[in-house]
Amino acid sequence: MLKVGVHPMNLHLRLLSLWPGAMDHRATEFVAYPEGRDTGLLIADGRLHVGGTGSTPPLIAQSEGKSVLYLGASAPRPANGALLVAPESPVRDMGQLKGKRVALIDGSFHTYLLARSLEQAGLQLADVVRCEMSPAASRKALASGEVDVWIAMAPLIDQTIAAGEARLLSLCGSTIPNRSVFWTLAGSGATEAELDGFVAALLKLGEAVAADPEQAAGLLAGDAATPAQLAQWKAVIAGRDWRVIPASAALVAEQQEEADVLHAHGDFAAPLHITAFRPTLAA
Repeated sequence: MLKVGVHPMNLHLRLLSLWPGAMDHRATEFVAYPEGRDTGLLIADGRLHVGGTGSTPPLIAQSEGKSVLYLGASAPRPANGALLVAPESPVRDMGQLKGKRVALIDGSFHTYLLARSLEQAGLQLADVVRCEMSPAASRKALASGEVDVWIAMAPLIDQTIAAGEARLLSLCGSTIPNRSVFWTLAGSGATEAELDGFVAALLKLGEAVAADPEQAAGLLAGDAATPAQLAQWKAVIAGRDWRVIPASAALVAEQQEEADVLHAHGDFAAPLHITAFRPTLAA
């Protein structure tokens, strides 16, 4: 039985676990866990076979000596990450971030987004103070002035701005691809057929969400959602391309670029060489 990890930040896998018939009756166990950065450890320990995260956790897993195998990725998510500041903040551009405190989930795509954003102003990760915080804690810390910047994700970006609690400093946009990446480790125990079935199900899910965004929003919002919460999830669904692509040399090249950037900023002690992916689905 294929064990698929599901954590709150990966909406594709949350939907895969909720969408009726998404796995086409394949033997699958969806394993809930709270933190995407633990994906590599959980696969290595045999508690998962496959998972989905932002682009950074598999690079960290490889830097720790694990043999990462890329299976697929979402389309880019330009609106799913942003740097927010308080409405009254004097910070107006990235060049003013030197010495500032930044709330983020370090070791997620937040780190890469921050690195690339700082580069645009000639700064490095070492020029800011990174503060590891959950999204809820980050929102409170920005409001209280404990931090100067918060790297937030949808739907909290729009929620916080609409509530007058934050101002947009920079959106992901073209700064980074910000894909959801689906991956495993060599020797995970999953069969070739199971991995193929997993990727095929993700491709099918992407098409299903595009065809029925109302159902997708309802599944993510849950039965107890208020009309306002459902509307927020509808906006999240509408603001994203849900297509999934099998892993390719182009994805590997993107991951290599990120690895090189994070090495240059000092987050990886040694360079990484990214090569391992499954290029096609079995017939």
